[in-house]
Amino acid sequence: MLRRLYDWVMGLAASRHAPTSLFAVSFAESSFFPVPPDIMLAPMVLARPDRAWRYAALCTLASVLGGIVGYGIGFFFTAGAQQLLAMLGKPTALADAECWYNQWGSWVIIAKGFTPIPFKLVTITSGLLHFSFPIFVAACTATRAGRFFLVAFVVKKFGPTLLPVIERRLALVAGGLILLLVIGLGASHFLGGSSGGACAG
Repeated sequence: MLRRLYDWVMGLAASRHAPTSLFAVSFAESSFFPVPPDIMLAPMVLARPDRAWRYAALCTLASVLGGIVGYGIGFFFTAGAQQLLAMLGKPTALADAECWYNQWGSWVIIAKGFTPIPFKLVTITSGLLHFSFPIFVAACTATRAGRFFLVAFVVKKFGPTLLPVIERRLALVAGGLILLLVIGLGASHFLGGSSGGACAG
């Protein structure tokens, strides 16, 4: 099923309606669609390097708008959102996210938005937890722009052969952000004399 969706999305990238399709896939991926827009963005940038930044901006805008929909699903449809998370194989996502958000706030969105994990998990749980909406939008914009513009840059400069490498690097960047947060949180607790529990990964 997922492979057929992947092939279908790749076919959209070669169609004359590619920009519209890129917007639609980027929008849907942030709330319910299982295929990331990167697989469309890369061949489109390869075909038209002069439009690399336009495509990255389009991805970012659509992803943030889709993220707002995901946030709304979690905020207004709590029971349905929890069922959706369970269907996605993340039945404990809400409890895990609550711990992470309580400790690190918007940095959870920024760090996880850079990784290849489904972004919908972040957007829906943000709504479920009633996380600050303005901060949510700002964090989504920062992390998705960073991801898509980086992918566009790599493809524009080096071609598609480095895409698997950049995917691994994105995970490393996110891991580095999380490590810095852990260090900062530990320093804060040490200086403030407080303590906190560890969150599940």
